[in-house]
Amino acid sequence: MSVEQQTTPVRVRSIGTHLDRVDGVAKVTGRAPYAVEHGEADGVVDPLHLWLVQSTVAKGVVVDVDTESARDHPGVIAVLDHASAPRLAESDDGELAILQEPTVHFRGQIVALVLAETSEAAREGAALVNVSYDVEPHEAELREDNASYRPDSVNPDMETDTEEGDVDAAIAAADIVVEQTYRTAYEHNNPLEPHATVAWWDEEDGREILSMFDSSQGVHGVAQTLAPMLGLEVDQVRVRAPYVGGGFGSKGEAHAHVMATALAARTVRGRPVKLAVTRQQMFALTGYRTATISHVRLGAGADGRLAAIEHRVQEQSSALKEYAEQTASPTRMMYAAPHRRTSHRLALLDVAVPSWMRAPGEMPGMFAHEVAMDELAVECGLDPIELRIRNEPELDPETKKPFNNRRLLDCFRRGAERFGWSSRPAHARATQDGDWWVGTGVASATYPAMRMPGNAARVRSLGAGRYAVAIGSVDIGTGARTVLTQIAADALGVEPGAIDLAIADTRLPPASVAGGSSGTSSWGSAVVAAAQRFRADHGEHPDPGVETTASAADDPQADELAFHSFGSVFAEARVHRWTGEIRVPRLLGVYSVGRVINPTTARSQFIGGLVMGLSAGLFEESYRDARFGHMVTQDLASYHVASHADVLDIDAEWLEESDEVFTPMGSRGIGEIGIVGTAAAVANATYHATGMRVRSIPITPDRFLES
Repeated sequence: MSVEQQTTPVRVRSIGTHLDRVDGVAKVTGRAPYAVEHGEADGVVDPLHLWLVQSTVAKGVVVDVDTESARDHPGVIAVLDHASAPRLAESDDGELAILQEPTVHFRGQIVALVLAETSEAAREGAALVNVSYDVEPHEAELREDNASYRPDSVNPDMETDTEEGDVDAAIAAADIVVEQTYRTAYEHNNPLEPHATVAWWDEEDGREILSMFDSSQGVHGVAQTLAPMLGLEVDQVRVRAPYVGGGFGSKGEAHAHVMATALAARTVRGRPVKLAVTRQQMFALTGYRTATISHVRLGAGADGRLAAIEHRVQEQSSALKEYAEQTASPTRMMYAAPHRRTSHRLALLDVAVPSWMRAPGEMPGMFAHEVAMDELAVECGLDPIELRIRNEPELDPETKKPFNNRRLLDCFRRGAERFGWSSRPAHARATQDGDWWVGTGVASATYPAMRMPGNAARVRSLGAGRYAVAIGSVDIGTGARTVLTQIAADALGVEPGAIDLAIADTRLPPASVAGGSSGTSSWGSAVVAAAQRFRADHGEHPDPGVETTASAADDPQADELAFHSFGSVFAEARVHRWTGEIRVPRLLGVYSVGRVINPTTARSQFIGGLVMGLSAGLFEESYRDARFGHMVTQDLASYHVASHADVLDIDAEWLEESDEVFTPMGSRGIGEIGIVGTAAAVANATYHATGMRVRSIPITPDRFLES
């Protein structure tokens, strides 16, 4: 039975020190099975292969699905469409309620499924399915004049609009006003392992059981979502994800392909069904970051102190299923100003459903805010760091609570020292190296510290000083297996080698999604709670086989404080005076994130975030052709990401600290803060190099070619 345990800080032994990834050998030797690689040893016997047939129109109605040629193709077992697919018990989730009606809501929507003995036969069969449509007019372009819908809330459950004071009057009276529009591009999560699922149905104690291996960031979330739609209890759906090749948020919830695999498997009971979504199909089916339009107004005195901040956001969602990104959320708490206003408006388009991508909201929102702050610094004649010092708040401007640990200025001081900021020329376009203009820029980073509810862990004695620790969390490549092993070891007072950790199975105690930089905080707190309760129940020398399951209680101080992590990002940019080519030879991030559990895996996360932020700043853009409603960029040849040649001297460090009010380990999340502010630092550096301000990303060479 699970009990809630009030946890106390752990005695640190392994936490904070290097430990090799506990799954490292399995991964580098190829013995770690990813979703579609599971075989007979895992119950995947004689599987069929699934291929998706996608709509070729953006809006309309399917009037006919000609499957005769596909069914006649060698190896094809079945073809399902809206007329033949199993019916769902619930269909409120428009993204997942596939093949339940003939309506087409976006280009790339699943309109048929082909099952075959081999992947090649399934693909050939899918090409032979002929779908006829009654086409309707569609709208697939985000514009300022069509993004006017006000959602009830923004991700995850924040206020849509906020207002304090009289913004308009304060800006009218300000000595200096910055009023500009900033834009960020559509982006697509491109994890190394494409989305993939294996599913099969059988019976257990007279009940239907759906078993799945899914490339997911949260197995319990997948089961909780699918079960009611399939007319099942949650415990009738078993989902496992022992190894996941990245996600960046796109695997944080089930998408249509997961339901497709479950429905296909239901029609061929007794045989598993495998589906690996192609890279091209991912651009239509597995989520993406919405483009954003940010209208920012800053009003300040001549000394640079802010009197008013306004951040109005326009972005897009899908007419099929609403998703509202919290783009203005960091503006609400970042800097002091007595008059403040933020808002979010959506264009509901006939397009695929957007979703989470690393630091959803914070990444595009802080790009707009931090470039605007750089513009304000220029207008005030202030160093950008000095401007931020003058606008440092005493309390959280949004909640009016004290910050538990706001060390933004310490991050700036340390970063400035390492980066050589004091030698920076005060004016733009002051440094030329041959044919290259050279400049430096800086930006703030922030991310909320989050702990998710509903987590529990189990500790069992194996005898001889060894312990089995279990929690249903997922390691998506971040090193969660390793840090949870360290946390469990310290909480039980043993070496990491004495811990046998089991994760990523819905038959283990419940765990929240690997998202929102909340994993280690949420799961680690549960592991500590279970370990401490186990020791209280069974002592230092427990009998083999005894066990305890517990979840962590919230610290009563938590409601009285504002918890955020902070950082500073420094960038050097070189812009070629004749071609506009942009290079970023130096990039540095300094962060305040509480205690770091494992320096090696943490540095990997920070560096990965910085690279991803650089990639967003200079390269990443999914281009949608509004005439036809589809993404033209559908592979890694046309959707550009930063490569080794683009990442030169890049480094990250963190302040030594411990936040034991937030977690018993003293840690806060680190997975997303690295991407926040990075594109803004790069953009600000290109301005300092050239004197030409670019207010949208990606920043491309043509922006710097003078007419």
